[in-house]
Amino acid sequence: MGDGTAPALNRSRETRAATQSGYLMLLVWLVLFGIAIWAAVTNIQGETVGWNWKWGVAVASGIVGTLILCGFYLINPNEAAAIQLFGSYKGTDRESGLRWVLPWLTRKKIAVRANNVISDKIKVNDLRGNPIEMAAQVVWRVTDTAQALFDVDDYKEFVLAQIEAAVRAIGSRYPYDDHTHDEITLRGNHDEVGVELRKALIERLDVAGITVDECGLTHLAYAPEIAGAMLRRQQAEAVVAARAKLVEGAVSMVEMALQQLSEKQVVDLDDERRAAMVSNLMVVLCGERDTQPVVNAGSLY
Repeated sequence: MGDGTAPALNRSRETRAATQSGYLMLLVWLVLFGIAIWAAVTNIQGETVGWNWKWGVAVASGIVGTLILCGFYLINPNEAAAIQLFGSYKGTDRESGLRWVLPWLTRKKIAVRANNVISDKIKVNDLRGNPIEMAAQVVWRVTDTAQALFDVDDYKEFVLAQIEAAVRAIGSRYPYDDHTHDEITLRGNHDEVGVELRKALIERLDVAGITVDECGLTHLAYAPEIAGAMLRRQQAEAVVAARAKLVEGAVSMVEMALQQLSEKQVVDLDDERRAAMVSNLMVVLCGERDTQPVVNAGSLY
């Protein structure tokens, strides 16, 4: 009986393929083609009848030339070709232009240029359990052609699946918003969240020989079913935060006023008058509307 563990993935590694410049082999093919034509024409125009060495040269040149023709292939810029022999990986050719390889070797092309993907909007629960909608933009490219072709079934579908998984993981790791600004949030820390998302994607896509150049969130919002309630909560939190700041400033101003009146001996206030002054100043400073002062022309009592 086995120990129940799955066998480890046999990871491929890109190596350089043994290929040739196609222009050199094209010159060789032209020479063989010329020899075959010469041998055939001289035999036809000659007086000798039947098989002779020139026919042998023509046939041999034709066979070799046909084999050479089967080995030509073209690689565009930012493209590569994985070379295989009966299913066995023999290396990757990244040289662009006309290339040549032994005709019994097969070639499988793969693009190594940058790809831009914008994921679909997905619904995620953030750190506080609130349903939110997220979407991301990712720029990725293939760095190891052997891993991309042979270690995953379809590397493009694999990228899309891992982008969705990474966005879900990042979305559940942070809260959508925090009015106290004490922690990283999805809405307020785009750069930090983008760095975390890129790091997570690089780790997930490493098995496929793919790296991520840049990524970031393109859509972030509360889910429609709670958007109205969360908007009202955000407005309430903003009002509370503003009032807290207003009270803090008012207390500081009252304290400064009492301190300066006492230090400069402008007026000598007992506890009752001090309390009345504090109450009046707090009403004036914290009120939402402009106050209308009332002048007392008589006694303070």
